[in-house]
Amino acid sequence: MVVAPLRTARTAVVTGAGRGIGAAVARGLAARGYEVALLGRTEAHLRTSAQEILAEQPESRVHVIPVDLVDAQQVRSAARAAEDALGSVDLLVQNAGVVEHDELPFAEDDVEDVWRVVEANLRGPMLLAHALLPGMLAVGGGRMVHVNSGSGYRASGVYTGYHVSKGALARFTTQLDAQYRARGLVVLDVAPGVVATDMTAGMPTHSGRTEWTPVEEMVALVAAVGDGELDALAGRFVRAGADTVASLHERTEQILATGARRLTLSLWGDDDPLR
Repeated sequence: MVVAPLRTARTAVVTGAGRGIGAAVARGLAARGYEVALLGRTEAHLRTSAQEILAEQPESRVHVIPVDLVDAQQVRSAARAAEDALGSVDLLVQNAGVVEHDELPFAEDDVEDVWRVVEANLRGPMLLAHALLPGMLAVGGGRMVHVNSGSGYRASGVYTGYHVSKGALARFTTQLDAQYRARGLVVLDVAPGVVATDMTAGMPTHSGRTEWTPVEEMVALVAAVGDGELDALAGRFVRAGADTVASLHERTEQILATGARRLTLSLWGDDDPLR
């Protein structure tokens, strides 16, 4: 399957854009000339983020669109508002996400809180992708970044909802890639590493951490997706703090040849009946 050639992105929708990684990504894209729509639940945070962008880049075009990303009707309305404001959506950055209130193994956790995390981290991206994908395909395609985590690919003793949701998001990435790459959609899982945010500050697992991934490294990877520099890695996982655009270019041939960086089932060899 060949990745369809796309133009360099010039408009972007960023979710969870009021604070943390989402706000940093929105600022970084605006600094690179993007017109951006900021989506998130708390309007005050989104407006603060927009003001910060405009203070740095007065000529930027920024749109604030409050939305509860697990409410289907609100998401459809927000998607229409984003399309009306931007004309078309070249790049969708699905950053909004949450983690459990407590750091516990599943049997000791509140299953309703676990489900809240799964719903926010999976239903939200699915709803927004479903709402925006037709418009992207109508103009020949577009690009999506699913902000994922190593937690989606590795098990842990705690945070069941977070791990399950990120694993499911990784499968959603591969589904969209399989179904729409030939029609011009490029979608990647991009993990930010461990960035100092309000969310990570509240996680006991990061208590005492002194080394953090600079958020600028995440911004650089997202911008590279928008620029088309990582189109060859569609459907795959990359991580800020471990990968750079240059290192991924160096390894692209090896990644493709070995089928690396994709969610898949490991087999014992050519005689495995599940092959």
